[in-house]
Amino acid sequence: MTPLQSLRSAVLAVPGPDLEAAAAVAERVGHVLRPGGAFARLDEVAVWLGGWQRRADPRVERPAAVIFGGDHGVAARAVSAYPADVTRLMVDAIERGVATSSALAAAAGVGLTFVDVGVGRPTEDFTTADAMTPERFEQAWNAGRRAVAELDADLLVIGELGIGNTTAAAAVAAGLFGGNAVDWVGRGTGVDDAGLERKRTTVQAGLDRLRSQGRPNEAIDSLEVLRCLGGTELVAMAGAAAEARRRSLPVVLDGFIATAAMATIERAVPGALDHAMAGHCSAEPGHRRLLDALGKRPLLDLDLRLGEATGALVAVPVVRCAAAAVSDVATFAEFAAEGVPGDR
Repeated sequence: MTPLQSLRSAVLAVPGPDLEAAAAVAERVGHVLRPGGAFARLDEVAVWLGGWQRRADPRVERPAAVIFGGDHGVAARAVSAYPADVTRLMVDAIERGVATSSALAAAAGVGLTFVDVGVGRPTEDFTTADAMTPERFEQAWNAGRRAVAELDADLLVIGELGIGNTTAAAAVAAGLFGGNAVDWVGRGTGVDDAGLERKRTTVQAGLDRLRSQGRPNEAIDSLEVLRCLGGTELVAMAGAAAEARRRSLPVVLDGFIATAAMATIERAVPGALDHAMAGHCSAEPGHRRLLDALGKRPLLDLDLRLGEATGALVAVPVVRCAAAAVSDVATFAEFAAEGVPGDR
C-alpha cells in the first residue's frame, strides 16, 4: 500500500469525529457550574476532544509524544546557526532525559518516545536532487505509522529534530501553498542576516528546480512535494498523523516544521487533519500563514521557536484542563442533588 493509499484508507476508516459524543459534551457545557461562555475557548477544546476520543466525558490521562529525528542534505549549505552534528547531540540529550522536550514532557506528564528515521544519514540536497527516493520516503512514512499504531494514548503530540529542517519546512510550505522563499523562510535556529539570505536562496533554488521540471503543486501531488523538498522526519510525522487519524487519536500540533509536514496530508486528502488542533503559533513567520491556510486557531502564542514538540507539550496541560473543566465539574442539577460527575 502506497503512502497516499494508506492515507486515504485512514480517512475512510474514521470519516470524522463522533458527533453524538461531541454533542453530549456541548450539552454538558451549557449546564456546568459557571456562567455561560466563561470558558468558551476551553469548552471548544473539550468538545473537539470528546468527538475524537469518541466519549462524552473527555479526559487526558495517557498523553504521549513521539519525536522523529533525521538529517538534511541542505544543512551543508550553512542554513542553520548550528552544524549538522548537533542533531546527534540533541538525540543524546533526549535519550538521557535532559533535553528541553524531556523536561517539558515530564512536567506535563507526557510519555516521550524518540524515533530515529535518518540521524547521520542525511537526505539529498534538494537544490540539486529530490530529497528522497520513493523507497526512502515510504520507509520514513511507515516508520511514522508504526510508531503510533500500538501507542497506548488518548492524546498525541508529534515532534521533530533535525538541523536544517526549518529550511525544508519552508520549501514544503511554499510547494503546498504557493509563493516564494521570502514568503516562508524565517530565522529558524537564529541565523544572522547572511544566514537568512542563504536559507532563502536555498529554498528558492529547490522550488525553482521542482517547478522548472513542470511538477505541479496541486493537492494530489502534496506527498510528492514532501518527498522532493522535505526530510525523513517530516515524512515520518505525516505518516504518524495519518495513523493517528485512522485510530481517531486526537493530535496537538507543534510548530512550523510539524505543521508544514502534516499540512501535506490535508492537501492530499481534505479532512485528513481534522483530528489535529494547533497547540501554539511559533515565532517563525510562515507558521501563522500555515495555520491560517489550514483554518486552525492556536491555543497559545508565546513566540516559541524550538521545535522538538515543545510548544505542543506546553499546550497539553491546557487541553487536560479543558477536559477536566467539563467532565469533572458538576452541573447545576448534580450540585443541587448533592451528586458529583463521577456518580452519573
